This record gives sequence, structure tokens and C-alpha cells, in this order.
Amino acid sequence: MLPSKYAITPEVEANLRIVERGCDELLVKTEFAQKMARSQATGVPLRVKLGLDPTAPDIHLGHTVVLNKMRQLQNLGHTVIFLIGDFTSMIGDPSGRNSTRPPLTREQIEENARTYYAQASLVLDPARTEIRYNSEWCDPLGARGMIQLASRYTVARMMERDDFTKRFKAGVPISVHEFLYPLMQGYDSVALKSDLELGGTDQKFNLLVGRELQKEYGQEPQCILTMPLLEGTDGVEKMSKSKNNYIGIGEAPESIFGKIMSISDTMMWKYFDLLSFRSIEEVAALRAEIEAGRNPRDAKVMLGQEIVARFHSQSAAESALSAFEARFRDGAIPENMPEVTVAGAPVGILKLLREAGLVASGAEAQRNVEQGGVRIDGNRVEDKGLQVVPGTYVIQVGKRKFARVTVA
Repeated sequence: MLPSKYAITPEVEANLRIVERGCDELLVKTEFAQKMARSQATGVPLRVKLGLDPTAPDIHLGHTVVLNKMRQLQNLGHTVIFLIGDFTSMIGDPSGRNSTRPPLTREQIEENARTYYAQASLVLDPARTEIRYNSEWCDPLGARGMIQLASRYTVARMMERDDFTKRFKAGVPISVHEFLYPLMQGYDSVALKSDLELGGTDQKFNLLVGRELQKEYGQEPQCILTMPLLEGTDGVEKMSKSKNNYIGIGEAPESIFGKIMSISDTMMWKYFDLLSFRSIEEVAALRAEIEAGRNPRDAKVMLGQEIVARFHSQSAAESALSAFEARFRDGAIPENMPEVTVAGAPVGILKLLREAGLVASGAEAQRNVEQGGVRIDGNRVEDKGLQVVPGTYVIQVGKRKFARVTVA
């Protein structure tokens, strides 16, 4: 633990509140307060690390939760290290999985990394971002260095990881190379002399390994900040392309805005906490206004415009709002509609229409599809055999029947 050498000034306390906003856990808070106080007193910025394996090229809003926190730390004057795990990607992160994840080829990693950073730069300030690849120090380790590194962590400690424990008890194979993943991620912190490492809640074990390895190498241990996983537009599952409940930052402005408007009034506040750059005080004041009777739709409009402006432009945000409002003015979509949940995804469109109460029979459902009278999120359904995957949708039958349907 760091000695309490530096005074915790009001400015440090205010900055701590910014850092803690929306986070799941800050370990160890007293140590991090001292790190921030030292930085303020000496003028030396903290080194803040975020490691990302470029396993896919596209980013959705769920991915930006951690990136937003990095941007806040940049705004507080600290150095952000955007670490691309080109070496660890070839191992495959087993976190939260019940089977081995297949490693990527070098070509896949390089292509994904280029696209990923280009998109991440829409959140981070590129001028204040240090880009590193962990192959810089992992490749030179060699066999001897890898064995020496492995000697600094025990199998018993490794088996404390929940997913490893469950797989071992269930008789599901665990390859030896999977133990190397948290070990190498931890060694990244040693190589970078990290003061703070960020990650999702599912990365906590790996982040703690970094802290322990720094102690082994005689370094001041990093603190850890974990961010919650953002639920998707269905308000239930973690945002994911496979769940079809995601909002991609590269989507059209109208699509991003419409999806933001479709989230529930309750989930909206979590989106504000994790995605908005508005101050804590501003969001608290807005929430008080909503609780006092202001229409929650107003807050969602503000959030939707902020997100669209960030990834497109302010003019695109205005156009998205105008297009959305035009649909209401034209009577295309009512502001209030029944909300229904249909289980058993994927669900055939004809069955979905029946269970959502939008038609009385399968024959009526089929007739409406054939006549072009069925729309999902404004798009006409032409395939009677359409299978609707998990997500939340505005479904329309004819001119006057609407329902917001969550397929689970």
C-alpha cells in the first residue's frame, strides 16, 4: 500500500468522483487517491492502461464504456496507453468461456487492430494516446523468459479463476496455454509500469494478476478499475452482435438514434452513466426533472443526439432527430404502444405476430406479410419464413397496430 504522503485536496476528491462514475469497482481506492494526489503535486501524469485483443474489427456502444472512461482520464491530464494485444490474441482469452477460444492468425489480428483503433479514436484523443503492441516485450522473452515468468505465479492461484474452476469440475479440458493468457496480460503491466488498468468486470482476475506480478518485479502495484457490462437494446442481455441487441458506432445516424430511443426509461439512466460525457451534476438535475414530471422522452432525445454527434456530427444528430419526429407527425409510429415479450428465440415472424397480439390467427399474419403490411423497425417484411433473433423491435401491422416486442 502506498504511504499517505500526499494531501487529498478538493480537486483530487472531485477527480476521484469523475473516475468512479459508473464504475463497478476501484481497487484499491485509497492507493489510487494517493497516486492522483502525487500526480497533482508533482505534475507527473499517471499511466493508464487498457489492453484490447482485436478479435473483431467493429465496435459497438458496449465496447465504448471503457473507452469513455479512458477519455475522462485523458481529460484529467493522464497518459492513456491503448495496448493492442497482438501477442495475446494468438493465445485466445478464456475469460468467461466454457471452452477454449480459437486463436487468430497474424493477418486477422493486424487487420482488426487497424480498424479497431480507427473507431476507438472517435472516443479517445489520438494526440494524447500512446499506442503499444504487447509483442514488443512478449516476443523477446523467448522460452527461457517465459519459464522464468511462469515461476512467479502458482497453479493454485490460477485455479481461483471462476471459469477455470467450473471447467475443471465439469471435466471440460483446460489447455496449458490458457494459463499463459492472464500471465502475459499481467506481464504487460510490468512492461508498461502501469498505474491503473481498466477492464470489464469479466477481466478482474486478469487485472489482479498484473498487480501481483508488478509486486514480484519490485514495482509499485497498479490499481484496478472495472466497468460494468452494458445491456443491449433488449435491456436484458449484454450488448452483443450475436444477440442482435447492439448499437454499432458505425451505423447510420438515424439507426443509432432510433435504437437509443427504443431503450426503456429505466435503462436510459445506465446509458447516461456509462456513455454520456455530461457532468454528474447535469445528469442528476435531468433525472430530478424527469422524476418531477418531465417526459422521459426528452432525456432520451438528448442522449441520442449526444451519441450520434460523437460518432457522426452535430448536423447528423439534428437530422436524425428531425427524421424521427417526422415519423411521429406523419402518424407512422405512436409514442405509446403495448410492450410484449416473446420467448423462444429465434421466433418465426408469423408466430411472433400472433403472440404479440397483433393478429388473430396465422392466416391473418400470413396475409399481412404477403400484402406488405408488416414492418419491423420501419422496414417492410417480405419473407414469411423470417426468423426474428433476440432483440427489441417496434412491429407494425397495417396502419394502426403497433407493439414494442422483446424477443428473448
